Amino acid sequence: MAPVPPGIRLLASFNREQWYRALTFILTFLLYTSFHLSRKPISIVKSELHKNCSSLSESSSVSSGLNPDVLKLRSDCGWKPFDKSNYKQLLGAMDYSFLCAYAVGMYLSGIIGERLPIRLYLTAGMLSSGLFTCLFGLGYIYNIHSLSFYVLVQVANGLVQTTGWPSVVTCIGNWFGKGRRGLIMGLWNSHTSVGNILGSLIAGYYVSSNWGLSFIVPGLIIAAMGLVCYLFLIEPPCFLFYHQSFQPLFFHPVYVQYKDSRKQSYDTELLLPQDSVCLPLQPVVVVKSSAEPSAISFMGALRIPGVIEFSLCLLFAKLVSYTFLFWLPLYITKAANLDAKTAGDLSTLFDVGGIVGGVLAGVISDKLGKRASTCAVMLLLAAPTLYGFSMISGLGLRPIVGMLLLCGALVNGPYALITTAVAADLGTHKSLKGNARALSTVTAIIDGTGSVGAALGPLLAGLLSAGGWNQVFYMLMASDFIALLLLLRLVTKELASCKSHPIFTVELKEH
Repeated sequence: MAPVPPGIRLLASFNREQWYRALTFILTFLLYTSFHLSRKPISIVKSELHKNCSSLSESSSVSSGLNPDVLKLRSDCGWKPFDKSNYKQLLGAMDYSFLCAYAVGMYLSGIIGERLPIRLYLTAGMLSSGLFTCLFGLGYIYNIHSLSFYVLVQVANGLVQTTGWPSVVTCIGNWFGKGRRGLIMGLWNSHTSVGNILGSLIAGYYVSSNWGLSFIVPGLIIAAMGLVCYLFLIEPPCFLFYHQSFQPLFFHPVYVQYKDSRKQSYDTELLLPQDSVCLPLQPVVVVKSSAEPSAISFMGALRIPGVIEFSLCLLFAKLVSYTFLFWLPLYITKAANLDAKTAGDLSTLFDVGGIVGGVLAGVISDKLGKRASTCAVMLLLAAPTLYGFSMISGLGLRPIVGMLLLCGALVNGPYALITTAVAADLGTHKSLKGNARALSTVTAIIDGTGSVGAALGPLLAGLLSAGGWNQVFYMLMASDFIALLLLLRLVTKELASCKSHPIFTVELKEH
């Protein structure tokens, strides 16, 4: 008989539980990639909504000798109503409408998500988000110039996009334990940067020819991923417990039998090991509980140690990150005198740095067992790095490339760690006594508070940039320092814990 190929042996070495974990990891990664992919186009299209046409008008009038009325049509300063001198305020208000709706909706989303099936809740949100993203692009196709139309679409899109983060974090948090959570979630959280990169590339491809497609294509992608979510997403694994230790079964597969001897449902059988799998012998009786753990209240989630500090820290950290997300391409266009497509492609380097920073933050915090200290060091280094970036922006492409990578790592590192590993740690804190239903609410509180900063950052950038870009960078540096100050109590507690225990026994106890 011919030997079994090595690849088949490798595939057969993984049990069913490991395959479902891998599926959940990859699927939730792709789902939230599509969320960020659909948010990025607005920052790329800004430079097309308002063009610097004064120099173009002068050069064209000299070289072409065209009729002034015709020339006026050709050298239009952008898309009405963003073609006026107050375009920065209008673009900032449009960002603010999306992010403010997102921040308000996030607090409700976690509470609602705990009470509905995650798969259906997430699918509905993605389909709705695809609809509203496409509607923004249809404004170009149908020649819509009403500011209220674009603002309303942004508000609606901001509300439905809140279904995403609590849902995917709850799924990934329930499938993976605390052991290497920082590393796993650091890798997984790179979906944010991957989505931003893909969104920039897709939007940049169409921005100069038909900026409407910069929204329609990402909208169709997130809607298609919503259907994939409906078809394949597995929510939490079967929470079956040992009769003694009450540890989740999916970490230690054993034979099971219902106490009432009824046949298992088809869905349950799919997630349980097959009879042909060799399993350790251990007597287990699974009792189906008639009462599930009740969902945690909003105030109950706030009382978990560390939730308030990390939430407020994320407010300022996310303020910085989202200011870059929405304004970086326009800043590069103005500071380095580049066209919209080149500036959009260059801005993806910030997200590449963010991937590296998120993974490093996760690995370091896993190794040291100190989430707050890891965030504090990166925030301390981020502020002077931002100042350096503002100083070298006009010196050519090479300095910009290096500083964008460094800024992305230091700015997005703490943001990624808090929204993933820290949120999952707090959502499964020992004070909850095993109530896994708190994870969605805790995640929503942390990210919802951070989204308040995400709403304020682009708005303040639009207002301050009228007086010069230096004022924007001073605001960003001040935000990083405030975020650092908010973590000092937790950092002090971690350092004190390090002195009283050997480093290999330090565990995350308060956050």
